[in-house]
Amino acid sequence: MKSKDTKVLVLDIDGTLTNSKKEITPQTKAGIFHIMERGHKVILASGRPTPGMRRYAQELELEKYGGYLLSFNGGRIIECRTGEVVYQKTLPSSVISGLYKYALKHDIGIITYLGDQIIVGTRMDEYIELEARINGMPCRKVDNFPQYKEYSLNKCLMTAPPEQAAEYEKQLQEMYGDVLSIYRSEPFFIEIMPKNIDKANSLDRMLETVGLTRENTICCGDGFNDMTMIQYAGVGVAMANAQEEVKKSADFITDSNDEDGIVKVIDTFILPN
Repeated sequence: MKSKDTKVLVLDIDGTLTNSKKEITPQTKAGIFHIMERGHKVILASGRPTPGMRRYAQELELEKYGGYLLSFNGGRIIECRTGEVVYQKTLPSSVISGLYKYALKHDIGIITYLGDQIIVGTRMDEYIELEARINGMPCRKVDNFPQYKEYSLNKCLMTAPPEQAAEYEKQLQEMYGDVLSIYRSEPFFIEIMPKNIDKANSLDRMLETVGLTRENTICCGDGFNDMTMIQYAGVGVAMANAQEEVKKSADFITDSNDEDGIVKVIDTFILPN
């Protein structure tokens, strides 16, 4: 297949690729294999850390089909076939101490990721436990969180009840908006990323590197952190279960993640060509 005919299907994981049980249904899996066997590309794009995406990459055999993992909301992109890091951007070390003090002051959660572990700087809460469970990664509670600025950190995550999280998001944007990208991926997750890192920016860099085009890209998602790539794509797709604001930014609204909405996208935008 010529590159100009190659479609690129970019899939958020939670609430998009997977159903409410965090599983890829047989119908969705069959649809994805069908297009990869015909030479189209699949990219998984998630706020998850890279280790939390691996089970789905293995399930879809992305190593065999030359897929990509865009993790940490675009902070790192890995080519599955070679394991090579195609693109990476990390947090400036100067902000870690301030973020930690903010979390302590407001008694909210703060975590980061190192290797296959979640590093927890404050008390555990239900949202951190959920993050660990979703990604299948163990937590390590530490008393010296600011010292982790010595490492290359792709992101931090703050956790708080939704109404409070909305207010903290605004405050953090005012404090750090000139050096960080800060937004919520879930009502209770505040993503703290390097400046100008989001799914769209990183996807743009990746497509240019591998000779694929934005016009042939179909991006599917349901969360706030999917909006940039939905707006960026040749075709931006929101799931029926997406946040209302996300739906407004989409070109097409497909069925929900529990109704194999990705199959409908494949049938509508990829298989007719």
